[in-house]
Amino acid sequence: MQLSSLVALFILAAIWGASFLFMRISAPEFGVITLVFIRALLAGIVLIPFVIAAKATKDLKQHWKAMAIVGLFNTAIPFALFNYSSLHLQAGVNAILNGTAPMFAALIAFIWLKDKLNIIAICGLVLGFAGVIAISYDKTHGSTISAIPILAALAATFCYGVAANYIKKSVIGCNPIALATGSQIFAALVLFPPMLFDIPPEVPSNLAWFSALGLSIFGTGIAYLLYFYLIGKEGASKAITVAYLVPLFGIIWGVLFLKESLSISVLLGGVLILLGVMLTTGVVSIKRKKLATQ
Repeated sequence: MQLSSLVALFILAAIWGASFLFMRISAPEFGVITLVFIRALLAGIVLIPFVIAAKATKDLKQHWKAMAIVGLFNTAIPFALFNYSSLHLQAGVNAILNGTAPMFAALIAFIWLKDKLNIIAICGLVLGFAGVIAISYDKTHGSTISAIPILAALAATFCYGVAANYIKKSVIGCNPIALATGSQIFAALVLFPPMLFDIPPEVPSNLAWFSALGLSIFGTGIAYLLYFYLIGKEGASKAITVAYLVPLFGIIWGVLFLKESLSISVLLGGVLILLGVMLTTGVVSIKRKKLATQ
């Protein structure tokens, strides 16, 4: 990977890791649905000039049905679920759970698209879900936190997996930036009616507004541009490695700005998830070596 791509990769990981910090700060004041609506709407506005510059506006009309589905499963539902879980879970924990998205993508591809899962990938799935169990036990045992926020975060990453496989199977010939932009706009449209019932009773604080803007402009708009830049320059298989760095930055930002502390069990669970994802997606492979006789 070239140096410029490596820098972009770490910046993207830092931004997406910070998204969980922003959600933790802004969701309690804005509300679960309203925050997603603002995030999707502003992100779409940020991305529109790039669609125009890429001369891909025709794709918005041609692929609007696909954009609506991607907007639902890659933005509206998972963002709302993560907003809900951020009301109960630390930013670092949510960032770790977010790392299960590639595992769900691989599992859904196996069931839906009939992709193959070798024994190493299956072991990766087992390790990853063992990590989830470790985190779940740590956060719910002897505490007032139920398993529902954890299940909400996992449901969000499951939606990411559905969206990734739908794009792979059904979205052909659409400009990636146009797809990202259209999906955000459709997500905002879908969320507008329920948002009317989730308007915060009080005006959110300046900190909450800055966090919401950070989610919209940086965590979604600029992040998508960086992600598609990496895909175009290095390929999807290398760009997806950002998923392994996001939990690290999520933990760092949570510790630095929210004074969060993570137990050994949570950190161990995070390591198991990371290793499981790497095995499932084939980033790390175990090959049998044949002994050669002289």
